[in-house]
Amino acid sequence: MDTRHVVRPGAGCVQSLILGVLILIALLLWRQQGGGLPQRRVPQPIAVTPRGDLAEDEKSTIALFRAAAPSVVHIMTRRVERDFFSLNLLEIPEGSGTGFIWDRHGHVVTNYHVIRDADVAYVALADRSSYPAELVGFAPDKDVAVLRIKAPADRLAPLPLGTSNDLQVGQKAFAIGNPFGLDQTLTTGIISALGREIESPAGRKIKNCIQTDAAINPGNSGGPLLDSAGRLIGVNAAIYSRTGMYGGIGFAIPVDTVRRVVPQLIEHGRLIRPGLDVVLLDDRYRREMGVHGALVLKVSRGSAAQQAGLRPTSRDRFGRIVLGDIIVAVDGKPVESTGDLLDVLESYQVGDVVTLEVLRGKRRIKLKVKLEATG
Repeated sequence: MDTRHVVRPGAGCVQSLILGVLILIALLLWRQQGGGLPQRRVPQPIAVTPRGDLAEDEKSTIALFRAAAPSVVHIMTRRVERDFFSLNLLEIPEGSGTGFIWDRHGHVVTNYHVIRDADVAYVALADRSSYPAELVGFAPDKDVAVLRIKAPADRLAPLPLGTSNDLQVGQKAFAIGNPFGLDQTLTTGIISALGREIESPAGRKIKNCIQTDAAINPGNSGGPLLDSAGRLIGVNAAIYSRTGMYGGIGFAIPVDTVRRVVPQLIEHGRLIRPGLDVVLLDDRYRREMGVHGALVLKVSRGSAAQQAGLRPTSRDRFGRIVLGDIIVAVDGKPVESTGDLLDVLESYQVGDVVTLEVLRGKRRIKLKVKLEATG
């Protein structure tokens, strides 16, 4: 007897049909119970927490910037070259920096190094108006220069001046400038140190400079350093950095120096100071020669120094060089270099009589000299 199962044709189709009906019934029941394809949800607005009032120090900083910003300018310098083919004069961009308005006559103060290599300069005010600038005067050994623009007086907002001899480490400091050409940039910090020295473009030391950690970058040069009252306390001039970028140490020329220099540059175009009307050996060569003091090379004919008996460097009858007097002290203040002598003399006035101590050969003698106006 054959015991094999017999599979009738169409049995698989009946099973599939029954399974499909069961699935359909299940779906209908699911929908009746609230099921279905997920609906797209409408995003709800995210709640914003009310900020409340600004902190008092924030309000003060905002007010300071709004008051000082109109006084800060953007300086753009150009170099003039002649086109090789057309022979026309072309203005080639040279650099940019910062300055600030000194008075309503259009005088603008900046660093000397900002305009040193420029043939042409333009000054842009805070309202974006731009004016060609003329060079009024400069003092390389103080890194200060004065420009002048012909702008309407009502567009010129002079910056209030402060003092720097009463500053204290830890005071707040604010710098406004144009770092990397980004104009009207405010940075904040404190006065980190006082009495620093930086080297001027002329190679002389600028004394009593202010150190700050308010960020100062290329383009900030010539801009103002302000105290919390919005007064000028310094002119941003240099940074200490191994990369050329901001490293937390910036320096500003003290406003007491600026207040003394700028009026002279406006009036004379140069810095008038008390001096001896002599030519002194440059400190680079003085160091090479091992000279300690300020060596006199020439003495102007008819000058007070000549009348006092100060001797220049000369040659003897055999053509050998005879060193002139070496100034080693002024009124008892020691002089180690030419720079020292110039710094000491700046504390006097034209017409003052000082006592010079000089080395003449192996002798140390004293001479009384009346100080004259020198540039």
